[in-house]
Amino acid sequence: MSEERPIDRLLAIMARLRDPERGCPWDREQNFATIAPYTIEEAYEVADAIERGDPAALKDELGDLLLQVVFHARMAEEAGNFAFADVAAAIADKMVRRHPHVFGDAVVATVAAQNEAWEAHKAAERQASGAAESVLDGVALALPALLRAAKLSRRAARIGFDWPDARAVIAKINEEIAEVESELANGAVPARVEDEIGDLLFAAANLARKLDVEPETALRRATAKFERRFRRVEALAAERGIGRDLDALEALWQQVKRAENATE
Repeated sequence: MSEERPIDRLLAIMARLRDPERGCPWDREQNFATIAPYTIEEAYEVADAIERGDPAALKDELGDLLLQVVFHARMAEEAGNFAFADVAAAIADKMVRRHPHVFGDAVVATVAAQNEAWEAHKAAERQASGAAESVLDGVALALPALLRAAKLSRRAARIGFDWPDARAVIAKINEEIAEVESELANGAVPARVEDEIGDLLFAAANLARKLDVEPETALRRATAKFERRFRRVEALAAERGIGRDLDALEALWQQVKRAENATE
């Protein structure tokens, strides 16, 4: 008798966890809405393992993410909507459909051309389903704000609504900074300052897009760099007995920065 496949074992475990009589009380009580935050969290854990270059952690985190798919599929099966096999079949069909240059006779010569073809396929599918009313349709509300800003502006650019180049976006950023400064000079009304900061961040996301930089990745790496350097500043400040002295802390920051740059 052949050995049970790991995916079949995982599906059986999830079915047991959800069993109304013998399952886990916590797992039985969950629904799509309560599990969704864990799904998002696990996707970020995968990205973190990749960022750290940790293959062992990546294996574990991919398992955690797969469990989320299995969990959602199990709940859908219980509701009579679809099962895990339907999920796998649907994505397999989609991959074949969206890669006619691999599974058909179409020719795609470059990565850029493939990206354009991919978006065209997605747009055609939305149109065929009757769900497409705007080029912006299909950009998930739950995406991180910076990532969603880049995706929305990328969609708008597909019909020509875009800055001509990166320098034009830089000019827009400078304009937004001036508007923030104007709000501060006029009393800094919180709602208006928030609005202007939002415009500034949206423009920054567009600059990243124009320069072929993923803004979410760039910000995550900048945040990691800040954390790494600040922890070193903290350690040096503790060693030297430096308290809340901004000039001294700034000097330590520059020292740490120089030391880090010298090793790159």
